[in-house]
Amino acid sequence: MDIRQESLKKHYDWRGKIEVVSRVKINDRHDLSLAYTPGVAEPCLVIQKNPEKSFELTRRSNLVAVITDGTAVLGLGNIGPEAGMPVMEGKCALFKEFADVDAFPICIRTDDVDELVRTIYLISGSFGGINLEDISAPRCFEVEKRLNEICDIPVFHDDQHGTAIVVGAAVINALKVVGKKLEDVRVVINGAGSAGTAIGYHLLRLGVRNLMMVDRFGILCEDDTSLNPAHAAIAAVTNRERRTGFLADAMAGADVFVGVSAPGIVSREMVASMNRDAIVFPMANPTPEIMPDAASEAGARIVGTGRSDYPNQVNNVLAFPGIFRGALDCRAKCINDEMKMAASFALASFIPDSDLSECNIIPQALNREVAAVVAKAVTEAARRTGVARI
Repeated sequence: MDIRQESLKKHYDWRGKIEVVSRVKINDRHDLSLAYTPGVAEPCLVIQKNPEKSFELTRRSNLVAVITDGTAVLGLGNIGPEAGMPVMEGKCALFKEFADVDAFPICIRTDDVDELVRTIYLISGSFGGINLEDISAPRCFEVEKRLNEICDIPVFHDDQHGTAIVVGAAVINALKVVGKKLEDVRVVINGAGSAGTAIGYHLLRLGVRNLMMVDRFGILCEDDTSLNPAHAAIAAVTNRERRTGFLADAMAGADVFVGVSAPGIVSREMVASMNRDAIVFPMANPTPEIMPDAASEAGARIVGTGRSDYPNQVNNVLAFPGIFRGALDCRAKCINDEMKMAASFALASFIPDSDLSECNIIPQALNREVAAVVAKAVTEAARRTGVARI
């Protein structure tokens, strides 16, 4: 039985991966009166006068909504909100397991941006944070932007920023191993969707100066008037040499390759054309842009993928539990760029420089100590930048 069939069987057995567990015992009338009527009226009235008290008098301070519209679920595409539910439940289980965050899956039956934004905003008062998941690009950019403008709690699209934060940490440590600096390397990102675009912006903030974005039509260039708004925006701050061509042209002479695109599209020759001590992160799942063994044989010194059966797994579970734990702990209004950068540096520093190697640039995905380290850095950055409320 392969892993997919085994997983299907387990899902029939589990009948859901999460459940609600009461934090109070109700054994007699007095217990009932405290937890429910008539006693519950008093906290209601306190919250009526000051809605901020909902963070102290309810579980809101530890609640995250994991929300999708089902339009970009894993590598399956637009399969609908109900079909996305197993993924959202899994994400909620990871929140609880790694950061003790209570998360609820919410799958919304619309692919209309206005409806999606309005629906999420209307329920946002029940939560301390919103984790957007598996919403197709470029709609996801507008959904997150608009929600951050109107919500007073963090709204975080993990497909974008969680991926970017972990990639950022992996790049920081990989460059230490090969003895290169962020400001000196040329980075190529293949795949200009939600993840690729967020990775691009994040690496620029971390200090990369020379970065090229590539999609299936070629290298993104500011001079191309056919680009959609999201591509035009990232093109305006990348590829400052205004190079044109395709992926092979971009990879020639590059120091770092990041793939968030499609299987098998990077050849050995492309990797061989990169600079010495090349860093290659082919992260398409389950089949990467080039298999790790082939990339190493072609000359890559460091290789990382999204797979768990090879070293240097770039996995979002290293980021989002700790990020939300940190944001919730200080009751942050948002998750800003400084908090994201702090998360990358914290994740990178989790491995001492003396322990770094070609096969050890990122913590193991199942390391239970990572979330607390990331959370602490995120909380400190939130307070430093004035978005923390406590």
